[in-house]
This record gives sequence, structure tokens and C-alpha cells, in this order.
Amino acid sequence: MTDFEYTVIKPFRNFPIIDFSSPEDEKRMREAISRVDSKLGEEYPIVIGGKEFHTDRKITSINPAKYDESVGVVSKADRELAEKALETAWEAFKEWKKWPAWRRAEVLLKASEIMKDRAYDLSAWMVKEVGKNWVEAWADVAETVDYLEYYSRQMLKYAEGQPVHQIPGEKNEYRYIPLGVGVVIPPWNFPLAILSGMTLASIVTGNTVVLKPASDSPVIGYRFYEIMMEAGLPDGVINFLPGSGAEIGDYLVSHPKTRFIAFTGSKDVGLRINQIAAKHQKGQIWIKRIILEMGGKDAVVVDETADLEAAAEGIVVSAYGFQGQKCSAGSRAIVVEDVYNEVLELVLEKIKSIKMGDPIEKENWFGPVINNAAVQKIMGYIEIGKKEGRLVTGGKYLGEELKGFYIEPTIFSNVDPKARIAQEEIFGPVLSFIKAKDFNEALEIANGTEYGLTGSLYSKDRNRIERAKEEFHVGNLYFNRKCTGALVGVQPFGGFNMSGTDSKAGGPDYLLLFMQAKSISERVI
Repeated sequence: MTDFEYTVIKPFRNFPIIDFSSPEDEKRMREAISRVDSKLGEEYPIVIGGKEFHTDRKITSINPAKYDESVGVVSKADRELAEKALETAWEAFKEWKKWPAWRRAEVLLKASEIMKDRAYDLSAWMVKEVGKNWVEAWADVAETVDYLEYYSRQMLKYAEGQPVHQIPGEKNEYRYIPLGVGVVIPPWNFPLAILSGMTLASIVTGNTVVLKPASDSPVIGYRFYEIMMEAGLPDGVINFLPGSGAEIGDYLVSHPKTRFIAFTGSKDVGLRINQIAAKHQKGQIWIKRIILEMGGKDAVVVDETADLEAAAEGIVVSAYGFQGQKCSAGSRAIVVEDVYNEVLELVLEKIKSIKMGDPIEKENWFGPVINNAAVQKIMGYIEIGKKEGRLVTGGKYLGEELKGFYIEPTIFSNVDPKARIAQEEIFGPVLSFIKAKDFNEALEIANGTEYGLTGSLYSKDRNRIERAKEEFHVGNLYFNRKCTGALVGVQPFGGFNMSGTDSKAGGPDYLLLFMQAKSISERVI
């Protein structure tokens, strides 16, 4: 690609999400799954500055839908390799920061084309490695393509700088420069989209990174790294460093040469990162910048004016999409008492039609949770829920029967708004049904947690909708639709309170978090 090819770029458009109803799409997906099956169990290296490292200690990625199946084996880094990755990233930064914005954008746009060509295979990898159904997996790839396209265009805008007032006798400029070397720590639940979003924002702005993929999804992380290198990214701009959070995660976060940390994950880990990063280390010459996207205890609110059928559908999809393993999942249904029983019955009817099983099959919309630790945590909350509410449906672990980490879609009704299952993030298929006297109380309950990520209101009352716009305190608010599924460039994503630093990924100001502004004045002689 040349400079000329991208002097005029078409307006940004989201990559289409398909539902696999087309026989051709289904055929291509099944072929992709077969190709992935032929590669299961392969080994993958650590990569620092383009050089591969193989260690004796390994991370084995397991298919959560079939826990005796290895997806891949990845070398596990130690602190010595973490140190080397940081040093290598700083060396690469010397040249990468000099690349003009259009050349960095060009790499991302080329990667986008590669990603589109491999969308079925990448989707198949996610079906296998994290148990996503076909549509959820495709949406993850589509979001990644969107980040590649959107951040490329945004960087070209920022490269122009900002206009400042000019005074006689001086030339004044306001431009953006990169921060330096960052550590990117993504989660496993969006193993391509969130990993790529934080990484791409880092590098398109001129930074270099140490990328520590989640231990439950390192293979997909490596596939992303491969594509970026194939697109022409120089060695050392991304350094692929799988390893444990306790061993290398804390080390990288506390390191005096780490300039910034981009993290998505749980509240507890995010707060720990914030605490560690805030402590000044010997030789550190900056205040580390922290970009955190953490948890949620998101609510779908339904009032008596709502389309109850639509509300019930929104509740089910919000609560059980990807088995509730989303920070945006609607784990609380807050329904006014006039329609509470009716909405609950509608939701129960819809749950009956959910097909559970290995997502390798298209019809299985509901798959496994990620690992045994998740099973133990979720089942622990289900036991708590039995004391805090009425178990209406679900509540069972089906792993022995299905040979995977399967937990039934679960509902507790008559849940007190302050109950643990209504306050704490479970990150699984557990939904709390909460009764409100009226809309006023429903809104109060919705705001009554330490989180503030997503929320949804089903209502036909215009005054209530307008009021919720002001008073429903979440970073992403939706009306008469589910509370999951934010689109890049359409619904920039990030939350308030303990949900993070409101980073608004996929938004027009997200890249600013990875840059610093420089004011330049030259006296005209």
C-alpha cells in the first residue's frame, strides 16, 4: 500500500454481523471449524522483538465445552522475559514513534483486510477456545475489524493537531505525541475484540506495547499478533508475552519503565493494578497513566407501559448472551410490581427455548462458562441465592453429563435489591428478578450498586425516558433494547464508578488516553 491509496478514505462503516441463516455462511463456518480442529493442541511461542522464545513452563488452553480437549499450548513467560519485553519495546519505540500517522494507520487498514478474509476461521477459534456461539464469535471478529478501521481514521484526525489562537509575532501549534511503552492486559471473554481494541489504540498513536493475553485465551491472542505482523508491523511494536498475573502482571505494572497500563477485567484486579501503578518506583520519571474497564451489575428496568414481550426478550439476551460472561450483562431485571409476574412468566417461557450444548453446533446458543474456577464461583453464588431469593429455574451444574463447564440459565425471584446476588458481579448465567413499587423506586434500585456500566429501560413513557437520560447513572444507557452489544463508533463503551475509568472504547476521544499534548510556540523573526 502506498501513501496515495489512503489519501482519501471512505467514511467508517461497521463490519456486518451475520446470523448464519444463509446455507453458504453455515457451510463456510463448518469448514472453518474443521480447519481449526486440525490445528488443535499446537504449541505457540512467546515473541519479543520478532524473536521466538520457548520455555519449559506452559499454559494449556482448554476448550470449555469439552474439557478434555486442548486448544493449544503456549510458552509461559517469567520476569526475565518480561524485563526483556519492556526493554525491547522501548527500543522499538524510538523508530515507531517517528512513523507518520498515515503509515501507522496503513498497517491497521491492511490488517483489517486480512481479518475480514479470516473472519470465519477466527470465529471458529473463539468457538473452541472460549465457548462462544457462532454469532457471538462473529460479532467479536466484527468488533475487531471495526477497531482497525475506526482507530485508523481517528488517528489521521488527531495527526492534524488542534487549532489554537495565533498572536502577532508567533507561530503556535498544538500537537499530540505518544506516551511510550504500555502494558496491555485483556480479558478472555472478548479475546479478540478487547485485546485488539486496547492494543490497536496503543500502537496507532505511536506507542509500543507488551501484550499479556489472558491465560484462558492465549491462542486467539497469538492469531491477532500473527495478523498484525503479516500486515507489516515492525518487530517489537507488539511483544507477545503470555504469563500469570501474579508473576509477570504485577511486575510489569509496577515497573518504573512502564508508561501506561490498559486493562479490562474484574473490579478486584483493576483496583489492584491502580494501587500498584500509583506507587512511585525508583527511577520512574512519570505518573503512570491507567486505563481501566472493570465490572458491572447491570440492570434491565421494565415499567408498566413497556412492550412486555420485547422486554422479556431483551432480559433473556442481556442476561444469558455468552452465558452471562460479559461486564455488560443484564444480571438484574428490575420490574415494577404491576407487570412483575407477567414479565417473569414471559422470561421463563423464553428460557425454555434456549438450546444448551457445545457451540460447535450452530443451534446451541448457550454454551459453557470458561473454566472450573468460574464454575465454583458461580455455583457458590447460586447457593447464596437460594438463601436470598426464590430459585425459579436452573441452578444446576451439568459438567459431568456434558463433559464441559455447563451451568443452567438460572433465575432467582423476590430478590432484595441489597442482596449479595443483586450487588456483586457473578459473571455467569444468574439473573436476579427484583420487584419495584413504581418507576421511581425502579430507578433508585438500578442506581443502587457500586457499578455504573450499562443499563436498559423498557418504557413507552417519553417523560420517563427523558428522566432516565439524566438520572440512570451508567456509561452506556439503552432504551427499549438489550443492554449488551455496543458498536464501535456508534455506542462508545465504558462505565462509571467501580466499572472503570469511563474510557469509552470505540469513541472519538479514546485515542487521547494513549497520547499527550504538546504546545509549541515559535517567535517569528
